[in-house]
Amino acid sequence: MARTLLGAILFVLCARAAWAFDPFVVRDIRVEGIQRIEAGTIFSYLPVKVGETMTDEKAAQAIRTLFGTGFFRDVRLEVAGDVLIVMVEERPAIASIEFTGMREFDAEQVKRGLREVGMQEGRIFDRAQLDQAEQEIKRQYLSRGKYGVQVTTTATPLERNRVAITFAMDEGEVAKIKSINIVGNQSFREKDLLDVFVLRTPGWLTWYTKNDQYSRQKLQADLENLRSYYMNRGYLDFNIDSTQVSITPDRRDIYLTVNITEGEKYTVSGVKLGGEMLVPEEELRRLVTIKPGEPFSREKLTESSKKIIDRLGNDGYAFANANAVPEIDRDKRTVAFTVMIDPGRRVYVRRINVVGNTRTRDVVIRREMRQLEGAFYDAEKLQLSKRRIDKTQYFADVEVETPPVAGTTDQVDVTIRVKERPTGSILLGLGFSNADRLMLQGAVQQANVFGSGNSVGAQVNLGKINKVLSFSFTDPYYTVDGVSRGFDVYNRRVNASSLGLGNYKTNALGGGVRFGMPLSETESIQFGISAERTALELFADSPVRLLRFQNEFGSKYAFLIGTFGWARDTLDSAIWPTTGSVTRASGEVTLPAGDFRYYKAGLEHQQFYPVTRDLTLSLRGDIAAGDGFGGRPLPFFKNYYAGGVSSVRGYNTASLGPRDPADGSVIGGNRRITAGGELLFPMPGSGLDKSMRLGVFIDGGQVYGSGSKMSLSDLRYAAGVSFAWTSPIGPLRVSLAAPLNSKPEDNIQRFQFMLGQVF
Repeated sequence: MARTLLGAILFVLCARAAWAFDPFVVRDIRVEGIQRIEAGTIFSYLPVKVGETMTDEKAAQAIRTLFGTGFFRDVRLEVAGDVLIVMVEERPAIASIEFTGMREFDAEQVKRGLREVGMQEGRIFDRAQLDQAEQEIKRQYLSRGKYGVQVTTTATPLERNRVAITFAMDEGEVAKIKSINIVGNQSFREKDLLDVFVLRTPGWLTWYTKNDQYSRQKLQADLENLRSYYMNRGYLDFNIDSTQVSITPDRRDIYLTVNITEGEKYTVSGVKLGGEMLVPEEELRRLVTIKPGEPFSREKLTESSKKIIDRLGNDGYAFANANAVPEIDRDKRTVAFTVMIDPGRRVYVRRINVVGNTRTRDVVIRREMRQLEGAFYDAEKLQLSKRRIDKTQYFADVEVETPPVAGTTDQVDVTIRVKERPTGSILLGLGFSNADRLMLQGAVQQANVFGSGNSVGAQVNLGKINKVLSFSFTDPYYTVDGVSRGFDVYNRRVNASSLGLGNYKTNALGGGVRFGMPLSETESIQFGISAERTALELFADSPVRLLRFQNEFGSKYAFLIGTFGWARDTLDSAIWPTTGSVTRASGEVTLPAGDFRYYKAGLEHQQFYPVTRDLTLSLRGDIAAGDGFGGRPLPFFKNYYAGGVSSVRGYNTASLGPRDPADGSVIGGNRRITAGGELLFPMPGSGLDKSMRLGVFIDGGQVYGSGSKMSLSDLRYAAGVSFAWTSPIGPLRVSLAAPLNSKPEDNIQRFQFMLGQVF
């Protein structure tokens, strides 16, 4: 292309001498050499028309203009009498773009990327753009760690002045990080420093995380993590001097070297507050987490400033600032800070705008808002509003913006910017567990029907033990005060023979209505009423106790059940909690219209404690009791059971508790107690991926029969390790446990797992 442009420039510069004709009136204009481009297109670019006078200046202008279109490789003007002849040589057009040997990327996606740089079928072929496209493809491969990629580009001429472009890929092998070295560390072991890196050398899990493949973005994030590691431990003068990334000649191994200077360790000598303090100073001082005598910590200093800003924001000071000014004494290796507070003006919210909801109605979002229009700005209420909107799970992303109102100093608008995500799902698949073995699963769920915020769902679970068909509907805002209402219809069939409970089957058909009422932002109560009809089927080898039950009470039972509950949830995350707790109290009692009179009540609590950045301690416990009244017992199929992957691991599902002396089958009981502690941590090598975690646990529990004394000495304990993974096909839970005080009659099951959601 450069050679063509140079020829055109020389041609234009010499045009005057080459033509050396006198101006003439153009009687006709002919175009020669065109194949795809219409003659009218060329006429539109010419500065002279038929009947006008042609001059040397207009000829030069014509050539410049036609070359500028990019359509032509060569342009010449000739004169025959008073006829102007425009002779052109068109550039070829791109007929097709093909890729061979490409496995790392989808060809259609790459074509879409090439369109953005102007290369696609039907456009003019430009060698410079082709070279640019080749370099861009190589760059994309480099981002995937394939440094040995070879891209061969071929432009094959076709009829009618077209070309077929082929990109032939030799992708080669993925380059892996062979080693990461940190040079200059004196105070910390290199192993401890490398633990803060996402990038790492190949391990047994890096095939999944891809963290053994070099990425400039990941390296920059790792360097910032390294800087934070030192700055949070007092090394105020820490510096990263340089980084080197080298690759072996065969382009298969990468070596990373990070050179650092640790500097001296500084201690905080004092923290003062200055500026305009509209909040009592003592209250602000309690928000300062960095204390004199402690090593300097950038994290604590930033946290202190943020807490002060948030506190002022709760009183309407949306643009408050709290800047820490350091006073460094390098001789004593101490640093003092003065936090200068500038609250700015108090502002109120003029208007709340919702943006990005194409399907969800505005009211569904606005009813979760705790910040009101016309009220003073409140940062805490805005954050609470954001969490509530996010908790609906209708949106993939929720952002809150507070732009100032133009022309004012005391007003802001609140913009809730949401990105909707699909809220409907269809699940068809298989699940596995030790208890149910193979489970055929199906579900249709729409959590945001027609953008109304209502939820509709139908579920199917066909397992060896449990077969469930259910339909549910929930309106989370049945009233404007947040009272919810829901309906449920279900058919639940249980085959207990595989659990060692005796050979019997139950078939329960029921339905009901339920309500929920919020008491606060974290507490709620629930109550409802349902009707259920249960049919009992026994066999020749069924336990005698069950035959007696059938003879006395029949094989079909109707219940009218009232349910109630209370819940308090302060967890920071529903998927990966690290702090907070969840407490639930629940109960059910039959009403006089039923065949049986009984009650059941339970209390469960789970608490999460952040031990370190990566370690979380989970403690849980639950206690439940039930009994019959009105002269009738608690039906045996309403008994409590314990043991299994969701209860006391290490023991078979529903195997703990009293047994039938006649045949040794598990009876279950009317009281249950379970507890457990688990230390949770990320899967080594998974980096920041929170879909997988490991745990070290100890579980305990027991079931007690009617009339027996509850004694903690009867509890069964087990300890082991666990693995949880939110996999693409469903949640996977695996445990390997060793019972600590099992008895000969206990049914031990050390390895337990469950794949797929059981509903």
